[in-house]
Amino acid sequence: MSSRNIKVKKIGGLNLVGFRVVCPGDQYIIEIPKAAAKLRDRVDEIQHSVDKQVQLGAFVAEDATAELDGYWVGVEVEKIEAIPLGMVSLMIPSQTYVSTFYQGTNHGIRDAYREMHEWTEINGYARRRDLWHIERFYRFDNSDQVEVELLDTVELK
Repeated sequence: MSSRNIKVKKIGGLNLVGFRVVCPGDQYIIEIPKAAAKLRDRVDEIQHSVDKQVQLGAFVAEDATAELDGYWVGVEVEKIEAIPLGMVSLMIPSQTYVSTFYQGTNHGIRDAYREMHEWTEINGYARRRDLWHIERFYRFDNSDQVEVELLDTVELK
């Protein structure tokens, strides 16, 4: 991955419907793909979806409260109405992100984040670990070959 594709972007509010995963930290790498598969199987139950082929992951890097703990796997919806049984909704406010696109193994995402965090620091931004971070998955059915846009919430220092 090259830092050439790292950029800053502002994204308006996002509405998600899907599943919330809460587990011990070392289990997320196992539990998130299970939730993604369950969402893929049930995505047609979600009303007003923007793109059923794109799954979004959302998390707060710094777990301040029990309500914010975990990882949400969902699809973006235009509006939140009837939430299918067993699913949850999440509203993420408009935020500024440092963004990069990553292709490769699921385990390689950590290196992409490290490079993005270095870029953030060098370019005068501060990470907002207390706000929502987004992972927009375009390909997620095989953990050896994912395609994801990583969106890390930031502000100017």
